Amino acid sequence: MPNAKLILHRKRVFDDGSISEIKLWQVPSPVRGSAHAFRYRLFYGTAGARWIAYDNEPGKGDHRHYGAQEEDYAFSSPEQLIADFISDVAAEQARRMVERNET
Repeated sequence: MPNAKLILHRKRVFDDGSISEIKLWQVPSPVRGSAHAFRYRLFYGTAGARWIAYDNEPGKGDHRHYGAQEEDYAFSSPEQLIADFISDVAAEQARRMVERNET
């Protein structure tokens, strides 16, 4: 990403070994398929499994992944992107905790 400026990078490893990572760059022109000046990659899962991800790879535009399911994402601001991701991560963590407690 030439001339991209990394403006946020946060990585967290949770007690269960899962990983949350947020990377957000400001770019001089929109990524092909997006209409804003940001490039982003947000990930939650493990080294071998992606449970939740948000990204805007060139040509696909803004979208998010829930496991193998992919859907468009309506990007409005970096703050809302991060809030939506954190909300999805919290819901997935709660779902996994219930699943662990039921077994």
